[in-house]
Amino acid sequence: MKRIAKFILNNILGWKVEGIFPETPKKYVVIAAPHTSWVDFPIAILTRMSLGTMIHFIGKDSLFKWPFGYFFKVLGGTPVDRSKSNNLVDAVIEIFNKKEHFKLGLSPEGTRKKVEKWKTGFYYIAKGANVPIVMATLDFENKKVKISEPYYTTDNFEEDFKYFKHFYKNIKGKNPELS
Repeated sequence: MKRIAKFILNNILGWKVEGIFPETPKKYVVIAAPHTSWVDFPIAILTRMSLGTMIHFIGKDSLFKWPFGYFFKVLGGTPVDRSKSNNLVDAVIEIFNKKEHFKLGLSPEGTRKKVEKWKTGFYYIAKGANVPIVMATLDFENKKVKISEPYYTTDNFEEDFKYFKHFYKNIKGKNPELS
């Protein structure tokens, strides 16, 4: 499967991957941005498969209904009911604490629409679970996925977010007006 995914991603779609998802640590949060189109998902899945790394994801519960629910679960997804006021951050931290190996991919924007401010859940998940953050770009302009080294958050929220934003500076999503 790994070779097929790599062939599709590189040779058919023309994407390149710079960096790898680290083998250690065994647990981390992956943030992928910008998230501007449904096309981000298959590119992310092909990247993950071509590198041979299982990265789980959460998605709105409507995606996990028939006929696609089984498909998304097999790919590593977990449904989330975003209409309820539940403490998702604590629930995900608990998943990290229970597992020996766990990598979770999230979109810091939280949507495919244009946003002025990122959501902060990924940050508090990483801090609460005491795991680093790995950043990944979805650069459609250059057809490149760039993966960072693990970044351990500090006690300075503003500086951490400056670091994240710098990594994604000038990256264009599928719909650049939403980037």
